Amino acid sequence: MALIVQKYGGTSVGSAERIQAVAKRVVETVKAGNDLVVVVSAMGKTTDGLVKLAKELSSQPSRREMDMLLATGEQVTIALLSIAIQELGQPAISLTGAQVGIVTEAEHSRARILEIAPDRIERHLKEGKVVVVAGFQGVSATGDRDITTLGRGGSDTSAVALAAALKASACEIYTDVPGILTTDPRIVPEAQLLTEITADEMLELASLGAKVLHPRAVEIARNYGVPLVVRSSWTDDPGTWVISPAPQPRSLNGLEIARPVDAVEFATNQAKIAILQVPDRAGIAGQLFGTVATENVDVDLIVQSIHEGNTNDIAFTVNKQMTKRAQAVAEAISPVLHDNSTLSDTQVLVADDIAKVSIVGAGMIGRPGVAAQMFKTLADAGVNIQMISTSEIKVSCVIPASDGDRAIAALCQQFEISSSSTTESDTARITAPAVRGVALDLDRARLAIRQVPDRPGMAAELFGILAVQNISVDTIIQSQRTRIVAGVAMRDIACTIAQGDAADAKRVLEASAAQLGCGEVVVDDSVAKVSIVGAGMIDKPGVAAQMFNALAAAGINIQMIATSEIKISCVVARAQGIDALKTVHRAFGLG
Repeated sequence: MALIVQKYGGTSVGSAERIQAVAKRVVETVKAGNDLVVVVSAMGKTTDGLVKLAKELSSQPSRREMDMLLATGEQVTIALLSIAIQELGQPAISLTGAQVGIVTEAEHSRARILEIAPDRIERHLKEGKVVVVAGFQGVSATGDRDITTLGRGGSDTSAVALAAALKASACEIYTDVPGILTTDPRIVPEAQLLTEITADEMLELASLGAKVLHPRAVEIARNYGVPLVVRSSWTDDPGTWVISPAPQPRSLNGLEIARPVDAVEFATNQAKIAILQVPDRAGIAGQLFGTVATENVDVDLIVQSIHEGNTNDIAFTVNKQMTKRAQAVAEAISPVLHDNSTLSDTQVLVADDIAKVSIVGAGMIGRPGVAAQMFKTLADAGVNIQMISTSEIKVSCVIPASDGDRAIAALCQQFEISSSSTTESDTARITAPAVRGVALDLDRARLAIRQVPDRPGMAAELFGILAVQNISVDTIIQSQRTRIVAGVAMRDIACTIAQGDAADAKRVLEASAAQLGCGEVVVDDSVAKVSIVGAGMIDKPGVAAQMFNALAAAGINIQMIATSEIKISCVVARAQGIDALKTVHRAFGLG
């Protein structure tokens, strides 16, 4: 007999008829020989209606009272669904988050789960009952045991956390779509349904705005090895399975606040190629990496910094054995990129005395201080950062090779990692298509700090300031070009942030910029980020060039580039964001 956790979203329980349909599915699951826990969201637009009512009474209602209010939405659903299940002859009981022992931080509206005491659920299951649980909510661990809510995607998070605590055979997420698709079907109707996706790929896509699953739910599934499937509540189709790596032994205490970093990885066999002052126009990146791909040079990290005037810098890393070939390609293509203008010998820079050190962990999602913590740790160890490339679950820094051992030791100590690794993650060993999906994030702004002194600790200072304000950043890029100002070498640092955080980020950085010796802080809130994600792009030259060329052919200029092993992100003008998504999706034959 299997124990299954099912979760039904708001549209799946949006009316009495839909609740009856869910009740029938629940009873069929039990008759198939399964124990069952069901987690539900509030009906339809109930939460929106409650928020509207509160805003009619106060422009800034108390977060505690909002939690008390919003938690009632799920309580309505659990009672109605239990009644419907009982009407079909199946014993059932409805329980709130507090009643099933979901204990959280005392952070109203955005609490993380600390632990789950599943004793009561297990008792009711032994009695043959279906346990219907209110998602999205818990009770604070300290103080007066107040009701708390988990924030956006909270019902997904509740369901997967319960599955982890109960050691369930599977967690089934039922929604109004047939599963996980290659992109947003509202923008690209021909998007295809995926039969499976790795947890790392799903984390990247979910964090980039794919709203089928919340990243926190995927993080828990990945950390605890919960088999997770997304299905339609309207059909019996198989849906999409999210495949997690074999989990390391992990305590359920501090369930959602476990250490954010699981591993420190490093690679010493690396070289960096940088082409400076390339024209800022559509097609440049495609030309460069198309030529690199034809020479069968596999590229690891790619960084295109913010433009200065009408030019950009583009840098990439390769296996050291490919250094001469990559350098020859760069030197051959550079005159073409520069329209055969007169070039100095410094246009192509090569460094083969570098190493790449990375921190990895699904737990860093939504924790804005983790990257800053890494940068500070390296600075305290006297290690200067030459390149930065980030994803949702990985931050990589290119550093001098001579500093490698010191950097690894410092990071392992800081993040309490017993040993570092040179091996690829489980994701890299899974046979997968080069590109699994394409995502578009229109809620982005670009933040640039000009003329940052090129010395250890500056990135840590800047991103530490943002972390204190709880501002999350992504796509962090450090320019390759340095300029000397008053005898000090300077670089530019840029990142993308949520559009709603842009004004606050600019304000707090401007307050410290002069003291830190930095130049102006510039915000552009008219950008979007389009990304491709796929575990199969590892060791496949040409994937990046294919994306860049597709954008160029559509007349879309790339303003910034940042990559990880399984993701390539391009910042483009927001007005071209939807066209960029459609173009890239079509280019990889995903429709």
